[in-house]
Amino acid sequence: MSDYENFIGRVKELSIIGSLTGIMGWDQETMMPPKGGKLRSETMAFLSSQAHSRITDPEMGKLISSLESQDLTEEQAANVREVKQSYDKATKLPADLVEEKARHKSNSLRVWQEARSEDDFGKFLPYLEKSVELTCQTAEHYGYDDNIYDALLDIYESGMTVKQLDPLFSGLRDAIVPLVKAVGESPNQPDTSFLSIDQFPEDKQREFSLKVAEGIGFDFEAGRMDTSTHPFCSGAGPNDVRFTTRYDEEFPFGCLYGVMHETGHGTYEQGLLEEHEGTPMGQAVSLGVHESQSRMWENMVGRSREFWQYYLDDFKACFPHLPSDLDVDTLHRAVNTVKPSLIRVESDEATYNLHIMVRYEIEKQLVNGNINVSDLPDFWNSKMEEYLGVTPPNDTKGVLQDIHWSMGAIGYFPTYTLGNLYAAQLYAAALADDPSIPSKIAKGEFSVLLDWMRRHIHIHGSRLKPADLITKATGKEPSSDDFIEYLTSKYSKIYNL
Repeated sequence: MSDYENFIGRVKELSIIGSLTGIMGWDQETMMPPKGGKLRSETMAFLSSQAHSRITDPEMGKLISSLESQDLTEEQAANVREVKQSYDKATKLPADLVEEKARHKSNSLRVWQEARSEDDFGKFLPYLEKSVELTCQTAEHYGYDDNIYDALLDIYESGMTVKQLDPLFSGLRDAIVPLVKAVGESPNQPDTSFLSIDQFPEDKQREFSLKVAEGIGFDFEAGRMDTSTHPFCSGAGPNDVRFTTRYDEEFPFGCLYGVMHETGHGTYEQGLLEEHEGTPMGQAVSLGVHESQSRMWENMVGRSREFWQYYLDDFKACFPHLPSDLDVDTLHRAVNTVKPSLIRVESDEATYNLHIMVRYEIEKQLVNGNINVSDLPDFWNSKMEEYLGVTPPNDTKGVLQDIHWSMGAIGYFPTYTLGNLYAAQLYAAALADDPSIPSKIAKGEFSVLLDWMRRHIHIHGSRLKPADLITKATGKEPSSDDFIEYLTSKYSKIYNL
């Protein structure tokens, strides 16, 4: 057996453990009975310790060192590079910390679900304090140059730092805030009165959303859709991709756009090459690029006029109480209503990044010790008022709304904004290559756009670093230019600015 064969066999074992963890995490969110939590936390901790012992095995380190000096193909070199990065990180973490984090994550997630449903931040407080403590320990073990938050950002988007993000967010805020203000002051507001019927049954929302997901190209022979507290996408490989949604019978678009968002994630997972399954070449390159796929389908496609040209009749058929004269323009303008809101996942694309900025500022302050976890509800509310001009009436609609902190995923939120920027840049490049894409969407022909993403993003796995992949796909380095142009052009037309 060659060094590379030995190496890749070990890597695939790690991937199997990851698949098991993914399926058990999905089950915990969707199917597990309430009393199953204690055993599940122990099971997840065991799997995490098994993965840690394998990635930190000295033999793995020897194989990586040996392979780095060998003549490898581009794909083999990419696998070695990515596993080395994981190895370097993992060997910095004590095994007991890894196991403790996994056990705590499972317990914390369960308590967050209860606290959120009961609007009881105090119940979640000690678990969040522990999550922050464990996160800071992890960051210290990883090490950083300027800011402890850099070590956390690097987990989710390799190479990203506070020094890069601060000016990016500042520039975006300077562009977005005046646009949102102008939209709010426009006399040409969308007509959303048709939503007042409040009769959008869960089963019909599911029926319509499934039709859209299938139309986009999600393969339900290799995936499924279920219900959870917070929408997410998980699974065990390109032939087992699972996503979830949630329902509000007074508002159908939360479900629809949640499904389109998760379908974007799902099509990326299903588009990874089976021949590379279980290796970095068969894995998504980063969370930011992953988010570009979900945000593109949710917003650039799902909130386009062409999308509703095709799906208007199906929508009205599912919800017969809608006004018979509801037309494409009314529906298109309604789903592009810009209004500062409380809930991130239900916010419009113009204000969405302001929600991310709130979380970014809070996370930086938390891990740098500038605020205490007990201060979070008040600090959250003050930042929401500062950035969006709204104040949550309770913690369920405020600091408890997101799943991320219950999972210890501090440093994750900025990838959503990076995803928005990447999405706009990729969509602009796809349109430049094939200007017929919008007219194809109006006919329900989504395959042209999906195939473009398959060729330029999905099949490459982790062959390239995130920024390099975006540059190769679009012909220019990642920037906010296309996103700002997209927002400004779109909303200027809708609101006659």
